[in-house]
Amino acid sequence: MGRVAPDRDTALRLFEIGARADRIDQRIVLGLHLLVRHRLLRGWLFLLTTPILLSGCAEDLSAVHPAGPAAEVIARLWWVMLAGATAIFLFVTGLLALAMRRRPGGGSDRLWLQGLGLAFPLTVLAALLAYGLTVGEALLPHDHPERVTVRAEARQWAWRFGYEDRPGLQTEDILHIPAGRPVDVQITSADVIHSFWVPRLAGKMDAIPGHVNLLRIEARVPGDYAGVSAEFSGPGYRTHAFTVRAHDAADWQAFLEAPSP
Repeated sequence: MGRVAPDRDTALRLFEIGARADRIDQRIVLGLHLLVRHRLLRGWLFLLTTPILLSGCAEDLSAVHPAGPAAEVIARLWWVMLAGATAIFLFVTGLLALAMRRRPGGGSDRLWLQGLGLAFPLTVLAALLAYGLTVGEALLPHDHPERVTVRAEARQWAWRFGYEDRPGLQTEDILHIPAGRPVDVQITSADVIHSFWVPRLAGKMDAIPGHVNLLRIEARVPGDYAGVSAEFSGPGYRTHAFTVRAHDAADWQAFLEAPSP
């Protein structure tokens, strides 16, 4: 009998350790459950606040306020990708919430969740890829009878612009273009890599020393459009900005015929 007590004490201690481990596992599961729920809440909060944040964006540098054909295509692509990403997020989080509420077991349920959880996102991503390739083809600078060619040279910290229709003329930090006509911008750099970006007219294009990149822009109506260098190129890049000034037909002709400054 003297040997029974130690064995019983050992068994009790093992039982207590097991009970404590079960409580720790329960706390871990509860913590993971709360973490997932908080992530879902943060995701929903992001979706709800995104339109509010977008409404506060400055329109002069907003890619979702297009003022030309290329920028309209890019803005449409942005909204389509946002819609696709939102659909994937809502669908997958819905499946996750359903999986958390159902009891474990049931191979058909697991297969249904895993199948849809993979098939739906892959289908949406494939559709977005196909649409993006189509958009990329539309943004290429195809030949056009009314095309205008200009040159943009970046340097720290200014932009210099030249004009094929008026050789010898150069302007600094203001690019003059005709409204309603496609403009091919030949972009290069005199020192380091910069980036030419007029968000309301087209996408971004790098300005690389010793190399010329071509970007097609167009402004539907006359006016001034803000441009920036979207590439970190030194301590002054934050103020490395310029303006694209679109003229109507009469003003454009007057600009080309004006005496050199």
